[in-house]
Amino acid sequence: MEKAVLITIGDEILSGNTIDTNSNFIATELKNIGIKVVQIFTISDEIETIKNTLDIAFKLGDLVITTGGLGPTRDDKTKKALAEFFNDEIALDEVTFNHLKGYMEKRGRLDILERNKEQAFVPTKSIVFQNHFGTAPCMMMELNGKLSYSLPGVPYEVKPLIKDQIIPYLQGRFNLNYIHGRIISVVGIPESILADTIEDWELALPENISLSYLPVGTRVKLRLTASGDNEDILKQQTEDEIQKLLPLIKDNVIAVSEDKIESILAEILTERNLTISTAESCTGGELAKMITSVSGSSKYFLGGMVPYATEKKIKILNVSRETVDQFTVVSEQVAQEMAKGCQNLFDTDISLSTTGVAGPGKGEDGKDIGTVFYTIRIKDQEVTSKLYMPHLERLDFMNFVSQKVIQDLVGLLVNQ
Repeated sequence: MEKAVLITIGDEILSGNTIDTNSNFIATELKNIGIKVVQIFTISDEIETIKNTLDIAFKLGDLVITTGGLGPTRDDKTKKALAEFFNDEIALDEVTFNHLKGYMEKRGRLDILERNKEQAFVPTKSIVFQNHFGTAPCMMMELNGKLSYSLPGVPYEVKPLIKDQIIPYLQGRFNLNYIHGRIISVVGIPESILADTIEDWELALPENISLSYLPVGTRVKLRLTASGDNEDILKQQTEDEIQKLLPLIKDNVIAVSEDKIESILAEILTERNLTISTAESCTGGELAKMITSVSGSSKYFLGGMVPYATEKKIKILNVSRETVDQFTVVSEQVAQEMAKGCQNLFDTDISLSTTGVAGPGKGEDGKDIGTVFYTIRIKDQEVTSKLYMPHLERLDFMNFVSQKVIQDLVGLLVNQ
């Protein structure tokens, strides 16, 4: 088993009202056990569409996983499509019904058991994987040695079904290769120049190791992926290749292990026993959100605030009114005073501040959309930078700026 196809079922995905996060998660989990996703389909909840897509999917891959389209009503088209495709019929599965009854009982919802009873009706040829976080079970069916899994669409139901049941089942049934991956985070060098710089090293990589370039803002993640039947050998082989790479780009590497920039920062702050705080205007708390998304962040993140209004910057952070009047609120000087006030307020080693115009309208001081100043203050040293990104929509702007601020902080700490 080497190739998989994912099918997302639901008009809410096609309409753009709901984002398909399931496919990203499933593809990552499959990749980690050596199964490559070769195609992802997003389709409507129609019987013929589902059947036609299943037919295509089984021609492309050895494993087909569908998400969505499983509901408690009698007009559930996904199960009907599965039954027709596999030449099967749908019937009540007593084990699934008893599981459903227990699930409802634990939540004090036996009053709606009858309305959800249809969830316990499944194709008779299917093997059921019980859903411990919802009412729709996962159904596995087989076609000429190829497998199909049909899952509900709710992400918090999909994740445990994949991680706790489907992945272990696939690992137990098939002789799958080990997959070992490492990320090298590179900054301060354009992707095209980076590619030229490491071309000879890349061309000399062993056949079982692949390299991917993954740009994230102004950072490039080099992902090394090794596959083979011995995990220890793969780890050593990958480490050896990284050691060959580092001398070529050592001045631009900020991490050789963690993937996300906030995780890289967490590793450095924890190792050096440093504390951090944030004062955000245009990023609206995104910086604090990223930093605290890492488990254990309470060890180093002491607090953050969003003094959106100018008066709050003055009152809480002691930004000088004269500074605002002279330079405007979106300025290098205000960013610096915000960072210093934040550092004093939370008594931290490091403080970060942002002030800018996220859009869609101009700022109160007339500054253009996409303008931002941010200050990184480490002890009594500070660095202030300016970005101008009028092409980014509001949420993209907030995320990009936050990524860039943390990336710059990591770069400063690595080079200290």
